[in-house]
Amino acid sequence: MTEPEVDYAAVFRALPGAVALLTPQLIFVDVNPELMRIVGRTREQLVGSFLLEDRSANDRPFLLKVLASLRRVADTGERDTLALQRFDLEDPGQPGVRHERYWNLTTIPVFGPDGRVALLLHRVEDVTELIRAREVALTLQEAMLPALRPVGRHPAAVRYRPAAEALNVAGDWYDLVDLPGDRIAVAVGDVVGHGLSAAGVMGQLRSALSAASPVAEGPARALETLGLYARTIDGAENTTVATTFIDWDTHTITYSSAGHPPPALLQRDGTVEFLDQATDPPLGARPQHAPRIQAAAAFREDAVLALYTDGLIERRREDIDTGLARLADSLARHQTDDPETLADAMLTDLLPPGDATDDTALVVMRL
Repeated sequence: MTEPEVDYAAVFRALPGAVALLTPQLIFVDVNPELMRIVGRTREQLVGSFLLEDRSANDRPFLLKVLASLRRVADTGERDTLALQRFDLEDPGQPGVRHERYWNLTTIPVFGPDGRVALLLHRVEDVTELIRAREVALTLQEAMLPALRPVGRHPAAVRYRPAAEALNVAGDWYDLVDLPGDRIAVAVGDVVGHGLSAAGVMGQLRSALSAASPVAEGPARALETLGLYARTIDGAENTTVATTFIDWDTHTITYSSAGHPPPALLQRDGTVEFLDQATDPPLGARPQHAPRIQAAAAFREDAVLALYTDGLIERRREDIDTGLARLADSLARHQTDDPETLADAMLTDLLPPGDATDDTALVVMRL
C-alpha cells in the first residue's frame, strides 16, 4: 500500500495553536497564522529575523526567558517547557493599553540526518481563560469552606491545597462545629471528582453535616443523616467522610467514618493512634440505607488530633500504610509545635515534591 503524500507546509499553516520554526541560532524559519496574529506581525516581518530583533523594552524580559528555553533545547536536544508565563498583549486598537494574558510555551528539537538539532519547533498556548476559570472556581470553593473561627476553647489550624497538576478545584472539605456542653465536632470529607460540580456537591454536604451534628446523638447518627441527604444529590455517591465528636468533660473522642482515611491521635507520650475502629462504606455505596457504627478513644490534655483527606497520604504506586507511617512520623517529630506551625510542617513533610497531585484538606487541633 502506497502511503499518501502529505503537504506538511499546509499542515503547519493549519495548526490551531501558535507555532514557529527556528534555527538553533534562534532565527525564524517559518511561522503559522496563529502566531502571526498573537505577535501582530506578518510572515515577511518574522521569517529571517532574530527572536529579539526590533522588540520593545516591555517585551524583552519575557522574551529573554523564551530565548533561554530555546537555547536549552538547542544545546541539550531535549524538550523544554515554560508553564504559566504572564505576558500582556497590547490592544491593537488602543496603543499603550495591554491586556493580561497567560501562556504555556513548549519547544521540541527537530533532528537532522546527522543526529544534531536542525530546527526548534516552538509552540505557544494561550491559557488565560483556563487561569481565570480556575481563579473563579477557587474563590467559590474558598467561599464554601468555613473561615476558621473560635470553636470550643482549644486552638486549631486548617489547610486546603488544590492539586498542582489539575487547574481546577475538587470536593475536599473540612468543618468545625460547636456542640452542646464542652464539646465540638470536627469533620473532613472528599467528594469524588473535580471541578465546579464537585465543589457544589461539597458545599451542600458540608452544610448538611454542619447542621446535623449539633442535634445528633453521636457521629454515627450524624453520618446516617448525611447519607440520607446524599442520596438526593447527583454526584454525592461514594463521598468519603470522617467525623469526630470531642468531649473534654470525659476526655474522649467518639468517631465514625464513611470510607475515609482514619483520623490520627497523637498522645502526649509521642505515640500515634489511628482511629480506624468505626469505618463503614462511603456515602451512597450501599444499595440500601443502613445504620452506621462509631467507636471511642480516650485522650489526655495536650494531645493532638489530625483529620485529613487522602491527598495528604496517598501516592501513586505506594501502599497506603506507607503514607500513614509517614504521617505518624511527622506528627511525632513536631508534637510540641502549635497547631498552625504543625499544620505547615505536615504539609511540607507529606506533600510530594512539586506539590500535591491530589487536593488536600487538613485540620489539626490541640486537645
